[in-house]
Amino acid sequence: MKFENTTILITGVAGFIGFYLAKQILESNDSTVSIIGVDNVNSYYESSLKENRISLLQKISLENENGQFTFVKCSIANKLEIDEIFVKYKPSIVVNLAAQAGVRYSISNPDAYIESNVVGFFNILEACRHSYDKGQKGVEHLVYASSSSVYGSNEKVPYSTEDKVDNPVSLYAATKKSNELFAHSYSKLYGIPSTGLRFFTVYGPMGRPDMAYFSFTNNIVKGKKIQLFNNGEMFRDFTYIDDIVAGIINVMKKSPEPTSDGVKYKVYNIGNNQPESLFNFVETLEKCLIAEGIISEPVEKEFLPMQPGDVYQTYADVDDLVRDFGFKPNTSLEEGLSRFVKWYKQYYLQ
Repeated sequence: MKFENTTILITGVAGFIGFYLAKQILESNDSTVSIIGVDNVNSYYESSLKENRISLLQKISLENENGQFTFVKCSIANKLEIDEIFVKYKPSIVVNLAAQAGVRYSISNPDAYIESNVVGFFNILEACRHSYDKGQKGVEHLVYASSSSVYGSNEKVPYSTEDKVDNPVSLYAATKKSNELFAHSYSKLYGIPSTGLRFFTVYGPMGRPDMAYFSFTNNIVKGKKIQLFNNGEMFRDFTYIDDIVAGIINVMKKSPEPTSDGVKYKVYNIGNNQPESLFNFVETLEKCLIAEGIISEPVEKEFLPMQPGDVYQTYADVDDLVRDFGFKPNTSLEEGLSRFVKWYKQYYLQ
């Protein structure tokens, strides 16, 4: 989908989703599109992977002349720098993907989540608010990352955005729910059109090394025993990165219709709408690794009980996404994992 004469601010641009979103926009549009990418390139996982993503975006921008890409290294928790970026570049679309991710890490490092996910998001909202000062056109649409984690231990499936999500089981989930509440209040008070996206277990090439599928792969390749919690009977709505990006771009192009009380605010699920058991996921991953000649046989599994902060199942109801955009994620698990394994082989093993 085309963006013409548009300045787009993407925070977390060195991250997994931010990188692919910027890449897709740069490759699909002409030189009238300008992407301002913000990231602090922290060391939560290997910074070299983040730096490689930024280098690829800069290369695409220079070689294809499809759009301008400007990288600004800063934290969204730095209010002064964020305000300066908004004043200088005047983005019309803001996509906030910067966040401290991970459920388990939030147990041992809670401060990082408050700084990035709460203070940082507040800074983005304030900058959007003041983009309208002195009669300026300002931000036309704020799109921000939420998470399927907000559903916590809800037993009703599939998860619908109409469900109550007042009982988070991790600090990470609580911060993401707070983002939705903050966005609603700012949409109500200041007229900022905002759309939250609850992502469901995103995976794919150049993904996050802290994710389970990545650590599974690392251990399988080394012939190490892998651990499956809840005896492998945990279900996730694994969603391939290309489907996530297509969903974000669809949403970016259309700000939400006002609610009954006049608030331009909406939340969508983006998930594959087809949960897979962790055990089946690992079996499929091993088949893909064998097909690529990386391993010759499956590895030993250790079955363990559920971990604190984890949930039994995630399952996205995407009816709203289909109704409003005619779009539904559809990449099969085997196809997605095959692409990931091919990239992993090229990136780490050659």
